[in-house]
Amino acid sequence: MKSLFTGTGVALVTPFNIDNSINFKALESIVDHCISGGVEYLVALGTTSEAVTLSSSEKKEVVNTIISATAGRVPVVLGLGGNHTAEALKQLSEVLQDGIDGILSVVPYYNKPTQDGMFAHFDAIAQNSPVPVILYNVPGRTAANMKAATTLELAHKHSNIAGIKEASGDMIQIMEIIRDKPKGFRVISGDDALTLPMLAVGAEGVISVVANAWSSPFSKMVRLQLNNKNEEAKKLHYSLLQTIDLLFAEGNPAGIKSLLNCMGLCNKTVRLPLVSVSDALHAKIYAEWSFVNSKLTNL
Repeated sequence: MKSLFTGTGVALVTPFNIDNSINFKALESIVDHCISGGVEYLVALGTTSEAVTLSSSEKKEVVNTIISATAGRVPVVLGLGGNHTAEALKQLSEVLQDGIDGILSVVPYYNKPTQDGMFAHFDAIAQNSPVPVILYNVPGRTAANMKAATTLELAHKHSNIAGIKEASGDMIQIMEIIRDKPKGFRVISGDDALTLPMLAVGAEGVISVVANAWSSPFSKMVRLQLNNKNEEAKKLHYSLLQTIDLLFAEGNPAGIKSLLNCMGLCNKTVRLPLVSVSDALHAKIYAEWSFVNSKLTNL
């Protein structure tokens, strides 16, 4: 099962209509766009999905739409976790269903657990999960960094902990995990801009934001680097680097929805407390999309 999570996963957006209702037809189109672009798996209800603004019924509809639109073509990973361990375990028993191939579970946020607390939290999830678990370390959002030693202790104890999405931005910490991890444990980039350097030191994939839109070139870049074709991979990496920077200038997923709007895949609407990107940034994203679109024909 661990080999499922090599390559490019996509943290899918949730497209909204102007009235803030979910645009399920657009979601189906984005799923098709990503799979046609060659990504290896999809992630439902991750950070980029604005899951914290979705009701329980909406979450079920989003997951069912993704599973139906995917139709078994690629694996689907479900974002499932939180800062209340007992509630996370309850979700495990209630929401997992056919068509879910793994879960992505974030380091508990807001209450800032110690390393022992993080270990105990994920220890409980791993003991109770019927599908592989990908840990998710994103201290910029959780205000708590899971150290390499804690990640490695979990990885060595539980065979069903398949890997970690590392978005700490700390390359030393990431390399310590890669150096000492058990065989088959995947280190997965959580930063689009750092994906190429992480792959170069031994990471095995990415859960990407930009691949919602640039599915084909980004997943191709990942495959090239995994096959040690660094010079070809670098060309694609640098062709997309400015886009990636713009996508996060006013927050995620406002930026990626702006780019998807340029491509005609959904509109820019996000739910409060997030707001759409400014007109000035949208114009820059559109200009960069036009430039990259013409440039990629030569790569």
